[in-house]
Amino acid sequence: MPVISMFHGIIIRMYFLDNQHHDAAHIHARYAEFEASISIDNGEILAGQLPRKQLRLVQAWIELHRDELVADWTLAVAGETPYKIDPL
Repeated sequence: MPVISMFHGIIIRMYFLDNQHHDAAHIHARYAEFEASISIDNGEILAGQLPRKQLRLVQAWIELHRDELVADWTLAVAGETPYKIDPL
């Protein structure tokens, strides 16, 4: 489960071979004791929870880096290491 970015205390991961869980391209965001799976397509929470402020930061980051995230998703689903992505 490589870390692909970190910003404002939020850790963003993309798991290898993770297309079985939610059937949608997504990231895992962790902040303190909170963790959520968030869709790359629309920024909606698929599972878990994040505080509102941190969710909005992650959604803004997704918006800025969607193309890179889709490319990383393709790598991760194939079992390859995704690239790091610049923080917010």
